[in-house]
Amino acid sequence: MTPRHKKAMAALAAGGFIPAVPLAVDDERRFDEGRQRRLIRHYLDCGADGVAAAVHTTQFEIRQPQFNLLLPVLRAVREETDAYEARTGRVIIRVAGACGPTEQAVTEARLAAAEGYDAVLLSPGGLGGMTQDAMIARTEAVAAVLPVVGFYLQQKAGGIKLGYDYWRRLCAIDKVAAVKCAAFDRYATVDVARAAAPEGVALYTGNDDNIIADLLTPFRFGDMETRFVGGLLGHWAVWTKKAAELFREAKHAKPTPALLALGAQVTDMNAAVFDAANDFAGCIAGVQEVLRREGLLANNLCLDPAVTLSPGQEAELDRVYKMYPHLI
Repeated sequence: MTPRHKKAMAALAAGGFIPAVPLAVDDERRFDEGRQRRLIRHYLDCGADGVAAAVHTTQFEIRQPQFNLLLPVLRAVREETDAYEARTGRVIIRVAGACGPTEQAVTEARLAAAEGYDAVLLSPGGLGGMTQDAMIARTEAVAAVLPVVGFYLQQKAGGIKLGYDYWRRLCAIDKVAAVKCAAFDRYATVDVARAAAPEGVALYTGNDDNIIADLLTPFRFGDMETRFVGGLLGHWAVWTKKAAELFREAKHAKPTPALLALGAQVTDMNAAVFDAANDFAGCIAGVQEVLRREGLLANNLCLDPAVTLSPGQEAELDRVYKMYPHLI
């Protein structure tokens, strides 16, 4: 383990602000590397502690042979973080997504390791036919390559319902460094927190519908206590500077009516971006559209032409822009 990697892992354990990186494409849906690199510089200048690439927000289609963008994206993100670290002396947490069956996930983890990433966010998406024993074995295989961030993905986004016993087993695996809980379900969130508490595994919120409440809540189980120390969020890919400021305020604060009210406003904004009214069909396009409005992307296009804004989603974005200028 290099000194740089040790620092990055210590930062992950302490809790950081990690946006999930979107994909920049031009009007022909080709990879726009220049805008991709500028987007990474933007997140780092806004105060991100890390970046997560090749994850859901980056579009899983980057792995398809007709696009073949997994390595180009990982490399562009890594090179920009390298340059930032050299310029500032800060160490940036680099997380790479890995998905698919065990063999694919291990191969992607090896690619991430070769590119200098610190940890793997291991997606359970599309694994509904895999037993929980097989999923645990898959996690162990990936953890043998790079430290793992476990991932409770909500079912509407392709995740699987996973109970306390599963998370207890996963959190006991050596080199599971953190768990991202994106269950969008308070019962399931408590299951994950209860499993992580005795193992000292860092909790990261992925509950884009409840970000501030997650960060403010102490979870107490008998004589054990844990809390969310950071977040790895698609929502933080937009309006990032304000989001980073609010994260730093909430992470060290006690709940107050003002903070809880801000949390509800963030949830309302996320409903527009993630297209909650249409079961998240326009989630990725919503992120792209906000970045287009901010001048960070050229368009709101996705690799898959079928992935677009839903009817009424633009109007919802207009509404939250007007209603919450203090969070833009």
